[in-house]
Amino acid sequence: MIEHVQSRNKIPREPLRLMSRVYKFILPDVRKELNGWRETAGNIPDPELRKQALASIETKEFHCQGGSVYAAANLEQRHILIPLIVAFQTISDYLDNLCDRSTSMDPGDFRLLHQSMLDAVNPEFEISDYYALRDERDDGGYLISLVNACRLGISKLPGYRAAQPYITDLVKLYTDLQVYKHIDPNLREAALLDWWEQHKERTPELHWNEFAAATGSTLGVFMLFLAATNPELDEKSAKVIHNAYFPHVCGLHIMLDYLIDQEEDEIGGDLNFCSYYDNKEIMLHRIALIVEGARKDVAILPVSSFHVMIIEGLVALYLSDPKVSRQQEIRDISKQLMRNSPLMRVFFFINSRWIRKHVV
Repeated sequence: MIEHVQSRNKIPREPLRLMSRVYKFILPDVRKELNGWRETAGNIPDPELRKQALASIETKEFHCQGGSVYAAANLEQRHILIPLIVAFQTISDYLDNLCDRSTSMDPGDFRLLHQSMLDAVNPEFEISDYYALRDERDDGGYLISLVNACRLGISKLPGYRAAQPYITDLVKLYTDLQVYKHIDPNLREAALLDWWEQHKERTPELHWNEFAAATGSTLGVFMLFLAATNPELDEKSAKVIHNAYFPHVCGLHIMLDYLIDQEEDEIGGDLNFCSYYDNKEIMLHRIALIVEGARKDVAILPVSSFHVMIIEGLVALYLSDPKVSRQQEIRDISKQLMRNSPLMRVFFFINSRWIRKHVV
């Protein structure tokens, strides 16, 4: 029995073991958490806030499923990691909906809303009135409940003190991105370029749009949550993890997200970082370079095979999305990215399709 428990808590090194854990433990637990938040969201008094909260859960469930894969690396702590990851990702998805379909274009409003994410990972911060700068304000305590759920999870992570500065760095970058990308379309590109000028020395190998995309990922935060389950985590190790995920793993995540959303974003008038390439050949080349950079970066991490699976799983997850088949150019790019793929990517591609059909 002891050997069985130990084997379950070892970080999975091969796709079959990882997906076995995903099907048996991760997906059911994520569904349970989201059902709870869906019920809470359904009781939000303000109709617009309720609509966006429910929509974010219904249409972005796979964000929580994908993020919670990190809990598969420590099943013994999944009762902490999954509620924490789901709560944090749900804040992200909810606020993204509020800002994308916002009734305002006030950067102060967007920054105050996203202060909730900084408060969620910094329990010493005072809770704010996150809706103070917008008309719709009565969420029945929904957003604060999400923040407190994150804080509860963090309080159970023995190594969190070491991870906190690096998590905060990623969340600050995420907040900046959400402010600049949602302001008046006539102002947002200039604001993003000015912002990049302040940070470009951190990622000299990336174009401005690729840096911006990298700041939009929550994967680095989730990996640091996982690392913080270790009471012996120190700041040096946390920094190594941060640098292994940002910018390439994080950048790959969001560039793929934008890749498949191009048609949808064009219709909605939303900013899309893939639209800044001169042609699809350049875009394909740049995404391939980011994949290569991501694989190289994670090679320095312990049990690097787990992180390679994350990378291949990302590619497979997004390229298996039904949106791909509806866009001829993206379908062509997908075929090129899947051509001569490692078997691991093909395996995750097949599983991603099955999960969408039978689980989501």
